Amino acid sequence: MSVRKFFKEVGITAQREIENAVREALSKGSLSGKEKLTAKVTLALGQTGLNLIVDGEIELE
Repeated sequence: MSVRKFFKEVGITAQREIENAVREALSKGSLSGKEKLTAKVTLALGQTGLNLIVDGEIELE
């Protein structure tokens, strides 16, 4: 159960931060709103040696 709670927190926090960063970049003019942004998430799990990297794209349009 705690794994689900952790990923819910990660997902909500990440979405909020991405939306804020995109909003700010749009207001500054450094993004037009038609880009595909590259995204990377790194997950490390202490005492296990797990180090997972997930790459992806976020389309703004």
